[in-house]
Amino acid sequence: MAFINEHYLRLQAGYLFPEIARRVSEYAAAHPDRAPQIIRCGIGDVTEPLPEESRGAMHAAVDELARHETFRGYGPPFGNESLRHTIARSDFRERGIEVADDEIFVSDGSKGDCGAILDIFAAGRNRIAIADPVYPVYVDTNVMAGNTGPARAGGGYEGIIYLEGTPENGFVAPPPEEPADLIYLCFPNNPTGAVASREQLGEWVERALRWNAIILFDAAYEAYIVDPAIPRSIYEIPGARDCAIEFRSFSKNGGFTGVRCGFTVCPKSLRGGTGDGRTIALHDLWSRRWSTKSNGVSYPVQRGAEALYGERGRAQVRALVQFYLGNAALLREGVAALGLRAWGGINAPYVWVECPPGVDSWGVFDRLLAEANVVVTPGSGFGRRGEGFFRISAFNSRRNVEEVVRRLRAVAW
Repeated sequence: MAFINEHYLRLQAGYLFPEIARRVSEYAAAHPDRAPQIIRCGIGDVTEPLPEESRGAMHAAVDELARHETFRGYGPPFGNESLRHTIARSDFRERGIEVADDEIFVSDGSKGDCGAILDIFAAGRNRIAIADPVYPVYVDTNVMAGNTGPARAGGGYEGIIYLEGTPENGFVAPPPEEPADLIYLCFPNNPTGAVASREQLGEWVERALRWNAIILFDAAYEAYIVDPAIPRSIYEIPGARDCAIEFRSFSKNGGFTGVRCGFTVCPKSLRGGTGDGRTIALHDLWSRRWSTKSNGVSYPVQRGAEALYGERGRAQVRALVQFYLGNAALLREGVAALGLRAWGGINAPYVWVECPPGVDSWGVFDRLLAEANVVVTPGSGFGRRGEGFFRISAFNSRRNVEEVVRRLRAVAW
């Protein structure tokens, strides 16, 4: 018999977004006349076409693969040198941030990287700190890797240090008194849309350096930061190169959710410990992990990603981001008009809304689906501290967003 990884058996109810899809499918099957009217503002999936510059670059790359003289097979496992150079120069060095080309690792998206990074850390030996509410992938991948204890009654897992986000702290939890070894931070935050100030990130970096901890910083939504005072990279904070790995994605700025491309920044100065007291460069381990487990991202996709950094490509990315931020503003204004408290939607594409009195987050989900044919994301799917809230995604057409606001007004709470 082949024995399974029993850590999977600790996972609580099905992953949030498949569960949402299941409930929507059941509703649509039971109400076929209403199914075409359903507007999905739950999962953070983009709706607008790929930028023209990116499309053209991918077409050209496919044409190269159609000719003997320009055909290419396996590429570098860490990403094409030209893309790595462009990322390091444009996203970091031009902004005064020290990042070398070979510290960029191109991947098929930051979601996979957030889980894969655990390959280079000891299973079950690190103290894990994760925000609550939070993107479920951080928690679930640690459960799968054996880094947690059993599930707790009422949600959560033993063995995780939960960083509780609340309205009182603006959903930016401060560092705990209890030391951690791996710290997950996500800003702009998914699901709450919160952003961290330079001072708040500085406190985290100071604490990580003191603990010899590693911050796993998810910056997938950095393109949505419009306030120049808000850091767009953890490496804007002095000392972060010695304690942080950063994840980024082309999904939400270039519309690559279906194309799949992102990257991880792993500085060569980062060190991790062994059981016998040695310290090892994490860059070397991450490089070995990638060269062993991946043959890289497809050539046309990388060419499409690189095109986003040209003058026309950057303008098209800005237009996409501004479009979705316009949607977010409409949604935030819409829920505010209903008298509901809301966060996010300013430097982020998500609006985090407090549930009406007496209704829990799945109750809001079911009611909005039945009465407004609108799909949102229940906050309880993001952790115990997510209960009492729901998330609305701004990734949709303008027409749909305007219709959602109209339908929300018609629901009698």
